[in-house]
Amino acid sequence: MQNPIQHIINKNTFWVSPESSLFWEEENTLIIADMHLGKSGHFRKAGIAIPQSIYKADLQRLISQLYLFKVDRLIIAGDLTHSTANKELDLFIKWRKDFSLLHIDLVKGNHDILDDSWYEEAGIKVSNEKLIAAPFLFIHDLTMRQKLTDKEKELYTFTGHMHPAIGIKGQGRQFLRLPCFYFAKDYCVLPAFSRFTGTFKVTPEKGETVFALVEDKIMQIA
Repeated sequence: MQNPIQHIINKNTFWVSPESSLFWEEENTLIIADMHLGKSGHFRKAGIAIPQSIYKADLQRLISQLYLFKVDRLIIAGDLTHSTANKELDLFIKWRKDFSLLHIDLVKGNHDILDDSWYEEAGIKVSNEKLIAAPFLFIHDLTMRQKLTDKEKELYTFTGHMHPAIGIKGQGRQFLRLPCFYFAKDYCVLPAFSRFTGTFKVTPEKGETVFALVEDKIMQIA
């Protein structure tokens, strides 16, 4: 796996990981979005044979990132879970007990619909719409910025929901769509941590930065 790449925002150091996570050095915090726990189990309930190995691989990647950066805190910018409870979420509760000292913050996303009791059992601190960790703000959906106060809008914002990807043209008619970190002037859209998701193509403007994820490597596109 390629080493993370340094990216500076408001004099804070972030490390962009090819495993779809962002490490905030000053706060010893890992940042992710859109893990969609239980999604493969949700599909299996509907009779679609999605292997559980997809979920286990995502969870193992999270574990590896926690060990790599030795973090004290995990911030999830929405959609930790995908739908109603299933056996995969039970496995997460068991996993959580092995990381009981890790502080986890979740800004609820549109898929985070479980009862409050589940998040309490999982030891997760939940924010319904936004989380401020100055000088930054965390929300799930970028459109939520419209509801922020003028003072909150001054904070650089991290968000998810979009599952951003960048299109790359190759020789002939070859075309790839790669998940990416999208750093705009005032906000960052994080890639979906889960690899079992769709993507939305972004078109960066001048001065914006995009890091595309190619297997276990990072490419700076803009």
